[in-house]
Amino acid sequence: MLLLVTFASEFFHRLGDITSLSEGEIIVGILSLIDMALIGNLLLIIIFSGYENFVSKIDTAGHEDRPEWMGHVDFSDLKMKVIGSIVAISAIELLKSFMHMNGGELNAADNVELAWKVGIHLTFVLSGVLFALMDWLGEKRKSH
Repeated sequence: MLLLVTFASEFFHRLGDITSLSEGEIIVGILSLIDMALIGNLLLIIIFSGYENFVSKIDTAGHEDRPEWMGHVDFSDLKMKVIGSIVAISAIELLKSFMHMNGGELNAADNVELAWKVGIHLTFVLSGVLFALMDWLGEKRKSH
C-alpha cells in the first residue's frame, strides 16, 4: 500500500509539473515510476511465491486471471527474479545519475559518487551471473 501511495504521489507530482520540466527531468521521472513498478511487481511475486513455497498452495487452477508463473516459481527461480530486479533497479538508478550530469562537468565528489554507483551496479551484475552459474551447476549435478 505504501508503494502504491508513493507511486501515485510521484505520478501526480510529475504530471502537475509536466509543462515546466526539461526533457531530462521527464525521463528521470518516468524512470522513477518504472523503478517503483518493478519493485511492486517483485513484491507481489515474492509474496505469492513465498506463500506457495513455504506455507500452502493457492488453489486457483484453471482461473483465467491466474498468473502464468504462479505455481512454477521455486526458491531458485525466486532468487533469480530478485537479483534480476535488483540489477534492473540499480541500472535505472545509474541511468538517473548519468541524466543528472551537467554536460559532463562533474566535481570530484560527483566523480566518486558515480564511481561507487557503477561499482555497486557491476557487483550486482556479477552476483546475478554467479547465482545463475550456481543454479546451472546445481541442476546439472542433479541430472547426473
